[in-house]
Order: sequence, then C-alpha cells, then structure tokens
Amino acid sequence: MGQGRMIGRIAAALAALVCLAAAPADSPVNVPEPEGLYAGAPHGYTPQTLKGAAVVDAASVAALMAGPDKPVLIDVAAPDRKPSNFPAGRLWLPVHPSIPGAVWMPEAGAEPLAPEREAVFYDRVAELTGGDRAKPVVVFCHVECWGSWNAAKRLVRKGYTGIRWFPEGVEGWQDKHETANLRVDPAWKAAGEPQAGR
Repeated sequence: MGQGRMIGRIAAALAALVCLAAAPADSPVNVPEPEGLYAGAPHGYTPQTLKGAAVVDAASVAALMAGPDKPVLIDVAAPDRKPSNFPAGRLWLPVHPSIPGAVWMPEAGAEPLAPEREAVFYDRVAELTGGDRAKPVVVFCHVECWGSWNAAKRLVRKGYTGIRWFPEGVEGWQDKHETANLRVDPAWKAAGEPQAGR
C-alpha cells in the first residue's frame, strides 16, 4: 500500500473520531457521558449510563411503584408550546400525559439553569423525599431527552444515592401502562415560568 494512501486512511479515521467526539447528541453510537451537565440541544441521542444512578426501564419503574418503598417520580419534560400558526381566537388547551403520581417540574433539566430555579428544584426534591437522600427517585422526560439526564445528574451531584434515570420516558411508559394528565407542580410554578426556547 502506498504511503499517500495510508496517510489518507489515517486522516479519514481521525476525522471520523473527531466528529463522534464533537457531537455526542447526534451520534447513534455509544454516546459518552459528559464530565458535567450537557448544554447542547435538549433532544438527541443520550448516553446509556449515568454514573451514580441506576438506569431503569418501564418494567423496573412499575415494579418500584408496586413495591413498599414508593419512589418519587419527577417529570422534567418541557411544556408544549403553542404553534406559531395556531388560529387566533381558538382556545389553547395543551395536556401533559405522564406517569400517574409524578411531579412535573418542566425544564428542571435545562442547562444552564438559573441558580434560583436550581435552588427551588433541590428544595422541592428534598421536600418530596422527606430529606431522605437514599429514597428512590425516578427522573424522566421524553425518549432521547437530555433534560432528564441532566436533572438526574444534578441530584447525584447533590448527594442523592437512590436516583433512577428512566431514559425511555413517557413514550416508553405509555407503551404498556396508563398515563395521567399532569399540571405543573405548584411550588415549581410559583417560583417562575420555565425558561423559554428549551
């Protein structure tokens, strides 16, 4: 094989590696965990792991819910936005289907998240867990959503040891289980509106 051809192959391989490292959310192969929170596009391929948390599927969530130590269910999905072409004068009544009993804190997984919003998130989770950082907490949003990964990671970094990340989200749950329409958690809502554009 000629030297030019070998250099070309090496250059192509290096370029492919750079592309994979530069855009983890767009890569369909083994997305690595970022060192900190993920600040890229909120929707896209996510890692298969989250250090310090257990990754669970819908059957595991259902088993937890049926067990003696009921988990805290935290939905961080963004609310639906009114379409720009929505007819004027028509009533906009979006619904948010989720896991029954979940607490909906829209966009609590945004990055960056304003410090005062982050403080409300931590305070609310502390209240929901009764201050027990080992209590099972299931964090989710939609499939291929970095928001739930970030929110779960925030709790792991805060010292919570019972975190379960449910990456299949609402879509994975509703395949075999009933959903309930949720309203935004009153404490989260009272602290301010979700960040626009996420």
